[in-house]
Amino acid sequence: MAITSANQLELLQTAEAVAREKMIDPDLVIQAMEESLARAAKSRYGAELDIRVKIDRKTGRATFARVRTVVADEEFENHHAQLTVRQAKSYLKDPQIGDEVLDEVPPVDLGRIAAQSAKQVILQKVREAERDRQYEEFKDRKGTIINGVVKREEYGNLIVDIGRGEGILRRNEKIGRESYRPNDRIRCYVKDVRRETRGPQIFLSRTDPQFMAELFKMEVPEIYDGIIEIKAVARDPGSRAKIAVISYDNSIDPVGACVGMRGSRVQAVVNELQGEKIDIIPWNADTATFLVNALQPAEVSKVVFDEEAGKIEVVVPDEQLSLAIGRRGQNVRLASQLTALDIDIMTEAEESARRQAEFAERTKLFMDTLDIDEMMAQLLVAEGFTNLEEVAYVDQDELLSIDGFDEGTADELQARARDYIEEQNRKAIETARALGVEDSLFNFEGLTPQMIEALAKDGIKTLEDFATCADWELAGGWTTENGQRKKDEGVLEKFDVSLEEAQTLIMTARVMLGWVDPTEMESAAEDAAEGDNEEAEA
Repeated sequence: MAITSANQLELLQTAEAVAREKMIDPDLVIQAMEESLARAAKSRYGAELDIRVKIDRKTGRATFARVRTVVADEEFENHHAQLTVRQAKSYLKDPQIGDEVLDEVPPVDLGRIAAQSAKQVILQKVREAERDRQYEEFKDRKGTIINGVVKREEYGNLIVDIGRGEGILRRNEKIGRESYRPNDRIRCYVKDVRRETRGPQIFLSRTDPQFMAELFKMEVPEIYDGIIEIKAVARDPGSRAKIAVISYDNSIDPVGACVGMRGSRVQAVVNELQGEKIDIIPWNADTATFLVNALQPAEVSKVVFDEEAGKIEVVVPDEQLSLAIGRRGQNVRLASQLTALDIDIMTEAEESARRQAEFAERTKLFMDTLDIDEMMAQLLVAEGFTNLEEVAYVDQDELLSIDGFDEGTADELQARARDYIEEQNRKAIETARALGVEDSLFNFEGLTPQMIEALAKDGIKTLEDFATCADWELAGGWTTENGQRKKDEGVLEKFDVSLEEAQTLIMTARVMLGWVDPTEMESAAEDAAEGDNEEAEA
């Protein structure tokens, strides 16, 4: 049917009907109609013409007009859509560049093909307006729980009707093997809302850890009120989960409040999560204490924390090992996610064997380098000495405090240790010079001869080479690849150089070379100190 030959009010009625159905502004539909009619008119009168259509918002009358724009003489190209200033004087009293001249043209009766094309333009514009409306409405609901009704399933993904929009629940965001049929009610977490030109815009999830946190917020009034806070959540969707909570009111037990009377509150969450078992854990600012809680129900004997590597070693009784690890490593994996730490679990027997191996290794080091018997070497290790530098430069009173050590023995031990270190330094300097190390690196404070030798073997032979290094290249670090933490060995790592020390050495070298302004270095140090203070206060 030709739109222009229809009752003029029918345009407005159609626009209002479409707008009501799609819940968008009727003016947007009318604008789409105007554009579609303009396209049809161009195909009738010629594509080189600028045809515009205006539909009266009250009467529905469509006015077709040919528009010509006033341009400068040198820009005049298309006499169908443009006028020079001189030509425009025939139509306008005082024409200016950019002015428009409108000539009304007869309305166009749409043929079948033109009507179909107009319909496609209108539908496209309506879809775009609908998607914009949907995005604006739901963008602030990201991170909340929403109720919906399953509309259909597409390739394992669920399309969910969420009121004034549709969301998609991808198959990897569903719990376990749960299945839904059309018209089933479903509760989901709004994981993301993105403005997309095609496809879904609202992405739902039932496996996201925050879905469980939001469910607890709905079931536990104290969490909603801020008296109890959820500090961390870890999930193995459909199987098991751990949630860490803290109470800001000493009279309220955070774990008890989340469990509820006879487990009513936690059971409501469990039922929604298809029977997922939930461990509710009291959060603690002390990392070791929090980890012990996180590994429940297993008992922990000892915790050894390596802050620099971000790793933690947990020692458990032999009979508790399988419980601590959990089925297929589930318990330790969830505890690791909850604490954001790499956790190594070992039995008391394994830890004892490792300590004995370290004891034997250090004993042999002192026997070989200081030329002493096994008994004396073991006494040094037992007192906490780990390397020759500690023996050589420690206050002599610490050596005299060891049973059986007199002043003469202490003097002799320290002399032997210093002689050995000096000999090693001499050999390291010779090796480094043979490898081509320049004096600029030898004269740089903070590097021992052994460090310079290690740098030379890695191709770092000048102060300029050293200044171009990254801190992790010297001190080592950790990177994550495919979800697995990987160790990057540092050139100076065996000398116990920390990341902070490496950064200071590199910045000092850059200042000496004039690459960095000393004030920038001071500013960076102040910023780092302020950050440490803020963390301590938090």
